[in-house]
Amino acid sequence: MKTVINIKADKVIKDQAVETAREMGLPLSTVINAFLKSFIADKTITFTAPYKPSKALEKILRKADKDIKAGRNLSPVFTNVADLMADLQA
Repeated sequence: MKTVINIKADKVIKDQAVETAREMGLPLSTVINAFLKSFIADKTITFTAPYKPSKALEKILRKADKDIKAGRNLSPVFTNVADLMADLQA
């Protein structure tokens, strides 16, 4: 038996979702049903968003990348705890 779910969605989001589903050869209802089945089975919801670091963080990351490429500010590789502890005490 089928039922109808009424939801409120931003028009732009709905239109983009319909278009994306259409490009994949699917009706939006199939996509939503698949999501609901996954939600029921996993009992989890995962939200993702593209991450854009702040300008300050980008600057830090660029500096760290330069340091790595130049071999600066890197911790040595330890093969045992004694060497690690000796380095921490130095």
